[in-house]
Amino acid sequence: MLVLENRRKKNTKIASYLVFEEIDGFALPYKGYKEVILGNKTPDDIMGSSALQAVLVSLIHGYLFSQIDRKNYILATNESGLHINKGTNLSNDIAIFRKLRHPIKDQYFDVAPIIAIEVDTKVDLSDTPYHTDTDYIISKSKKLLDFGAEKVVWVLTKEKKIVISALEGPWTIVDFDHDILIMEDCILNLHKLMLKEDIVF
Repeated sequence: MLVLENRRKKNTKIASYLVFEEIDGFALPYKGYKEVILGNKTPDDIMGSSALQAVLVSLIHGYLFSQIDRKNYILATNESGLHINKGTNLSNDIAIFRKLRHPIKDQYFDVAPIIAIEVDTKVDLSDTPYHTDTDYIISKSKKLLDFGAEKVVWVLTKEKKIVISALEGPWTIVDFDHDILIMEDCILNLHKLMLKEDIVF
C-alpha cells in the first residue's frame, strides 16, 4: 500500500506556467522550476524534453502508428492533456484512444486512453506528497487505470527498464528487450526497435 505524507496541504504558490501536472490538488512542477524562480533559467529551458526522451517518444509513436488499427483507434502525443476531475490533470507522452464519435475539442481529453505510454519523469517532487519517482509513477499509473485506461507503460531510460501496469494481472518490470503486448496484434520490443533505427544511448 502506498502511503503519502502530506508535506503541504496544497502547493498552490507555484505559478501555473511552471506546473506540468496536477494530482489530487497538488501541483507537480517541471524539474528545474526552482532555477526559473531564482532567475537562473527561463521557462523554456526546463519545459522541453531531453534529446533521448524526444527520440524515444518519436520512435515508439512512429512504430505504433504503423501497427494499430487506425480505423478504430487514434494516437495522441506531444504531452496530450487529460482531465480526470477537479484537481487532477495529467499529461501523456503517448496515448491510444478509441476513436471518438464526436468532434475533437480544443481542450484536454476527458475520456481515458486505452493505453498510456510514458518515457521517464519530468516533475520536481520536492514539495509534493511523493518521496520518489516510484511513488509518483505508481500514483499516476493508478489514476489512469482507475479512470479507465487498460494499460500504462513507463520507459525508464536510466534503469533501462519498462514498468507495465494493467487493470488485470500483476504489474511487471521488464528489460528493454522484452516483448510487450501493447494491444491486440501490437507487440513492442524497444531494444529491437532501437537496433533497427541505429539508436544507442
